[in-house]
Amino acid sequence: MSALAFNHSRVQQLRRLIGRRSSRYDEDRFVVEGPVLVAEAVEAGWECEAQFVAAEADGVVQPGVVGGGEVFELAPGVLERVGSTEAPQNQIAIVRMRTTSPPDELLADAAFVVVLDRVSDPGNLGTVLRSAEAAGADLVVVTPGSVDPFNPKVVRSSAGAIFHVPVVSATIDDVAAAGLTTIGTTSHDSPGRTAASHTSTDLTGRIAIVMGNEAAGLPQEWADGVGPIRRWTTIPHAGRSESLNVAMATTVLVFEAARQRSAG
Repeated sequence: MSALAFNHSRVQQLRRLIGRRSSRYDEDRFVVEGPVLVAEAVEAGWECEAQFVAAEADGVVQPGVVGGGEVFELAPGVLERVGSTEAPQNQIAIVRMRTTSPPDELLADAAFVVVLDRVSDPGNLGTVLRSAEAAGADLVVVTPGSVDPFNPKVVRSSAGAIFHVPVVSATIDDVAAAGLTTIGTTSHDSPGRTAASHTSTDLTGRIAIVMGNEAAGLPQEWADGVGPIRRWTTIPHAGRSESLNVAMATTVLVFEAARQRSAG
């Protein structure tokens, strides 16, 4: 088969899936970039529908990942026009989304959950997925208004974690209704919030660690006994910084939870 030009229908599908959230969910597909991540998706049992490869600088076209679907070669210059980075890797795959159980069923079965409330940066969500999976979390919840978990930048920055930890959309009220103890994070003691340090907070049992938006955090009106948060925790700081980046703070908290849970 000859190399696909930019106007080929398959290439235009790639453009849609990379650039539009609505297209990803209308078609139940998303894009994975780079041979390492494509191979991890295949190994984890995700269905790769098609692979697209471009020639290296020396003109050599690398073979696709075994089990990664039909392989299509892209004409020179096409990958640079459709990739999500300035220097795209020479392989892209279209992967089918998985059909998962309803969020309420997943929440009912989970004991260690990470919740991201309106987190908007793809790199932050990807890093949180990576940390949550490494720490043994059962589930990651993104609330409405959060960045799409299948955004190509999220998939890439998750370093493959998205293929191993379930991600669902739900509200914090849904999480609380599932019987999980919601533990809200705050950068400092806010009026009406009694926050213990993360090492003094009980992170065993059925818990949901709730992280707020990068700029606003969790809603200020949520306090002790008001709103869906049952307990508050904070990460003490020795330096001048008021707070940690949401991905860094989540990493600290999930590994403290993992430590406590393994010790218990």
